[in-house]
Amino acid sequence: MAVRKTSKRLYLIPVLSKALDILELLQAENQPMTLESIHRQTRISKTTVYRVLKTFVHRGYLSQSPDGTYRQVTRPKKMRFGFGGQSADMPFSVEVTESLKDAAAAVGVDLLILDNRYDAATALRNAEEFVSSKVDLVIEFQVEQEVAPMIGDKIAGAKIPLIAIDIPHPHATYFGVDNYRVGIEAGETLGAYASANWDGKVDWVIGLDLAEAGQLVQSRITGAFEGVRSGHPELPVEVFVRIDGRGMRDRSKKLISDFLQRHPKDRHILIAAATDSSALGAVDAVREQKREKHVAIVGQDCIAEAMQEMRRDKSPLIGSVSHEASSYGPSLIHLGLSLLRGQTVPPYNYVAHKMVTRDSLSDN
Repeated sequence: MAVRKTSKRLYLIPVLSKALDILELLQAENQPMTLESIHRQTRISKTTVYRVLKTFVHRGYLSQSPDGTYRQVTRPKKMRFGFGGQSADMPFSVEVTESLKDAAAAVGVDLLILDNRYDAATALRNAEEFVSSKVDLVIEFQVEQEVAPMIGDKIAGAKIPLIAIDIPHPHATYFGVDNYRVGIEAGETLGAYASANWDGKVDWVIGLDLAEAGQLVQSRITGAFEGVRSGHPELPVEVFVRIDGRGMRDRSKKLISDFLQRHPKDRHILIAAATDSSALGAVDAVREQKREKHVAIVGQDCIAEAMQEMRRDKSPLIGSVSHEASSYGPSLIHLGLSLLRGQTVPPYNYVAHKMVTRDSLSDN
C-alpha cells in the first residue's frame, strides 16, 4: 500500500524574505554597496532591491551616501524622539500632537510626549527630562522666547539634534509657518473686507499679539498691519494698535472688551489675531457688546472651533490662515530622520499655508 507523503506548509512572505536577504548581505559585507552589486549577489530584481533599500533607509536601518551606495546603520535600534507640546489646552497644539503621533507610528519611531503647559519653567524641566531619557532627537513646541536659549543649550550640550516649531531656538532647525507672510495675507483679507463693506473706512486696526513668543511670531502682526496698509495707504500710524493677548482666549476677550468700551462710537474696527484662540476671545467680546457690524476679525491656525464660528451667520470672524496642522507630523518626522542620517537640511523649513474665509468654506 502506497504511503501518502504530507508536505509541510511553510507560511513565508516572499518579499520579506528578500528584504532580509538584502539586509544580511549588507551585514556580511560590512561596507558600502551599490544597488547594482546587491542585485547581482542576491539575484533579486532591481525594482525590488530599490524599493527594499529605500524602505530600510526611511526606517533608519540603512543609510545612503551621496555617491548612491548603501550601508547598514551601526545603530539599528528603534529611534525615539522627544516632543514637547505647546499645551494640551491649546487646540492647535493638540492637532499638531495628533499629527505627529500618527506620522511616528507610520514609520516606527517611538515618541516621548511631554506637555509644556504654555509655561517656561515647565518647558525647561521637560527639556532636562528629554536629555536624561537620552532621546535621539527633540522636537520643541513652546511659546516663551526668553527660555529658548536655555533649552537650546541643554539639548545641544547633550549632542541631541533639535527642531523648534514656530519659535527659533539656538542650535535648532526651524520648522513652522512663514510668520510675516501669513500676517500679510490676514491683513490683506481685513483690508479687502473694509473696502467691500465699509466703503474703505477704518477707525482702528488692532493686532492681538503674542509678545513673549519673540519677534518672529510677532511678525504675524507686523505683516497684518502691512497687509492692511497695502489696500489703505492713507491710514495714519496712530490707528494701528498692538495689544498682547498672549494667544489666549480669556485674556483676549477682556482686552478687546475694554477697548470696545473705551470706543463706543467707532464702527470700523479691524482685528488681526496671532492665534485663533485670541481671535475667538475677540469674537466673544464683540458678541457680548453686540458690535458684530462694527468689527472684522482674522485669526491664525484654522482650528475646528474657528471654522465653526466662521460658518455662523454674521460672525465677525471673517477668516483664518490655515497652517495645515495635519502636515506637521509627516514633515517633522521626515526632517528629524534626515538630521539623524547626517543629511543637509535648510535652517528654516516652512510649512504650506492658505487663507480660509467664509466664502471659501461655503464653496467646499
